[in-house]
Amino acid sequence: MGQRQLRAVDGFTFGVYEALPEGEAKGAVVVIQEIFGVNSHIREVADGYAAAGYAALAPQIFDRVERDVELGYEGDDMTRGMGLAFQGLAREDAMKDLQATIEEAGKYGKVGVVGYCFGGLMTWLSACDLSGIACASAYYGGGIAGELERTAKCPVIMHFGELDAHIPMSDVDQVKAAHPDIPVHVYGADHGFNCDHRASYHEASANLARERTLALFGEHIG
Repeated sequence: MGQRQLRAVDGFTFGVYEALPEGEAKGAVVVIQEIFGVNSHIREVADGYAAAGYAALAPQIFDRVERDVELGYEGDDMTRGMGLAFQGLAREDAMKDLQATIEEAGKYGKVGVVGYCFGGLMTWLSACDLSGIACASAYYGGGIAGELERTAKCPVIMHFGELDAHIPMSDVDQVKAAHPDIPVHVYGADHGFNCDHRASYHEASANLARERTLALFGEHIG
C-alpha cells in the first residue's frame, strides 16, 4: 500500500495510490475517484479490492489542476470538488492519466475499472474511449445520460440510487433505453451510497453493488 508516481503520454507525472494483494494478483482494478480526490475513502476502496485479490491503482486525476487533493463531503469542500472536476480539469488530460494508469495496471494481468460519482462518468468514458480494459463498473455517474451516443468496448455494469437528487430516474431510464444490453442496477438509496464516510451511505446497497462488481471482475479478469 502506498503512493507512487506515473507518467502520462504527454510527459505529465501524477500520483497514484497503489494497494497490492497478498500473493499473486488475479488481475488489476483501476479505481476512479469522486470529486473529492483520492482521499481516505478512495484509498479504503482500493484496499478492499486488494483484499479481494486484485492490484488496485487509484490515480490522482486532479493533479493536473492541483496536486494531492483530499476533500471532505460537506459545504466548501463539495463546491471546491465540483469546480475541480467540471471546470478546472480538462477531460482529455484526465483520460491521458487514466490510460497511463490502465497500462501500468496491465502488468498485473487483465484490468477492470470502477469509479464513483464523477469517477462513474469517467468509468463510462474510459470503457468507451480507452484501450486495455476488460470490464467496467460505474457507480452513480452524473452526466452519463449526456454521453449515450458512445459505445463501450468492454462489458459494463452501472449502479444508481433511486433517491439520488443529482441523477433523476429519467436519466437512468435514458441510459437503459439507449443501451439495453448494459445491466443497470437501481438501489433504494441516495447518491454516494457506497461511501461509508457520508450520511448517504447505505450498507445493504453498497454490499450488493460490490458483490455484483466482484462477480463482473471474477468473470472477465480472474
